[in-house]
Amino acid sequence: MTEPNERRLFGRQRRANDDEGPRKKRYVVKANNEEQAQLEARALVRGVTVPRLMVESALNLHIETDTDRKEAIAELFAIRRLLANIANNVNQMAKYANEERVFPADADAIVKEYRALVPRISAAVERLAGA
Repeated sequence: MTEPNERRLFGRQRRANDDEGPRKKRYVVKANNEEQAQLEARALVRGVTVPRLMVESALNLHIETDTDRKEAIAELFAIRRLLANIANNVNQMAKYANEERVFPADADAIVKEYRALVPRISAAVERLAGA
């Protein structure tokens, strides 16, 4: 019998009432049996109702959607292609420098291009990591 009292002391299953009065907007969400079971299980684990779980999850700024993840992965693939191109250019410059015994003037531009990719890599990885 102490469990309901503890729940009341340390948290609520329902959301607190709004100071502005009753909430006026209602959304209807339909789920299949599998989705319903998953939602109810997650709500039970967190000790909240399914509507509260859905509202808090949707309003969470740290949530990652499939679209966000796909965009980050696409960015990493684009960066990988650029790095492969840069690596090819560096190999060509190294070959030229070895044959001609002259350091190519284009080397600085390629190093700058490479360094410009590093922040893009970091940003894409952070998006995937949810940072």
